[in-house]
Amino acid sequence: MAHLYIAAPQKSSGKTTLSIGLCRQWRNRGLVVQPFKKGPDFIDPLWLSQAASRPCFNLDFHTMPIAEINTAFTQELNGADLGLIEGNVGLFDSTELNGAHSNAELAKQLNAPVILVINCHGMARGIAPLLLGYCAFDPDLHLAGVILNRVGGSRHAANLIRVVEHYSDLPVLGVLSRDDEISIDERHLGLMPSNETESADAWINAIAQRVAEQVDLERLLTIAEQTPRPTSIIAPAVSVNRESPIRIGIARDAAFGFYYPDDLRALAAAGAELVPFSPIADVQLPAVDALLLGGGFPEYRMTELEANYSMRQHIAEFIADGKPVYAECGGLMYLCAGLTFHGERRAMVGALKAEVAMRPRPQGRGYVQLRETAAFPWQRDPPHCAEISAHEFHHSAIVQPDPAWIYGYEVLRGVGVNGTHDGIVQSNLLACYSHLRSVGGNNWTERFVAHIRRCYGG
Repeated sequence: MAHLYIAAPQKSSGKTTLSIGLCRQWRNRGLVVQPFKKGPDFIDPLWLSQAASRPCFNLDFHTMPIAEINTAFTQELNGADLGLIEGNVGLFDSTELNGAHSNAELAKQLNAPVILVINCHGMARGIAPLLLGYCAFDPDLHLAGVILNRVGGSRHAANLIRVVEHYSDLPVLGVLSRDDEISIDERHLGLMPSNETESADAWINAIAQRVAEQVDLERLLTIAEQTPRPTSIIAPAVSVNRESPIRIGIARDAAFGFYYPDDLRALAAAGAELVPFSPIADVQLPAVDALLLGGGFPEYRMTELEANYSMRQHIAEFIADGKPVYAECGGLMYLCAGLTFHGERRAMVGALKAEVAMRPRPQGRGYVQLRETAAFPWQRDPPHCAEISAHEFHHSAIVQPDPAWIYGYEVLRGVGVNGTHDGIVQSNLLACYSHLRSVGGNNWTERFVAHIRRCYGG
């Protein structure tokens, strides 16, 4: 169970680019690479999944207890030759003074050697005190090496290597030159998702080629193989629902693609058959019992979404007929009457009688804590107003929310729809800005499937 942790002093240092290249290169060399991403994120895992040809799984202290993180990590690593964990933000960054829930704490928990990626643009001898500080700050952390990124040229590289080797014991495992040709376009919430571009695989291959030329892959692999095995944990057997399957139409195209793979697996285990459809390209819904409209960037495809009048009408009628629908973030935006972006408005489904508009600054970003209200539509056993740990990332805002709307969540931390509530409940529709995960006791997948069965008398 060889594994590595890719981290950096701060965000935008090049962790994702390097991780993408490593996953594809090792996959091309015949290794089964299992990618992981720390924290809540859809976009980086989409790229990592495509690069490794294997679903990327999130490890998140906010939604998962430590024991569940360990179980998920060891379970998903079984059958793989190598695990690669990509960190988020900086290695030691944490809202807690003691560093709880940081990348460093996760790396120690997983017995993972850390490869530190340094953005060296404009940096020379100053890299020495940075690395010395990182080595001394937490002696229990295994810093195994450094990769120098955004290096200006051969003279810059030679000077950096000389400084690192003189002042520290960290090996330089790679030197990546500045290369705009392999940079992935950025959005207001990070990288452009790989599902939005047909050239994603060409980008991945180009990144992998640069990584192969400039990084010591064999030495990295040796470090990974010398890692102590994670604590072996026997995961509990997954209970599979044997009732006749219910069919859930799941929106998957260039506008919608933000789904956690373990949630989709949990839906299947609960008895759901997931039927993909495209709100952009398909003229009608498939024959399904319910709809799942996940997140994405519908604002970048709003012209195409508006043009598909037939699909918008089919979805509006599906909801009006009282059939079960769950929508998150981008899905919520699509269900509104209209979407405005850069001063241009396009008509959407209209099931929610409100406008949604993109704002220049984030309207909700980060972890949220929710409490279910009495109006929450999915039954819970035992029934009580549960608290839910989730997350939100959106630049859009509902313009003048309907004062008559009923909400399924009280927002204890975060923004949601109006700062105090999230989860618009309308017949059997639940639409929210918050993204759920079916972990940490919040088995939303099983409850949603059970709700669908009840809607049809099951």
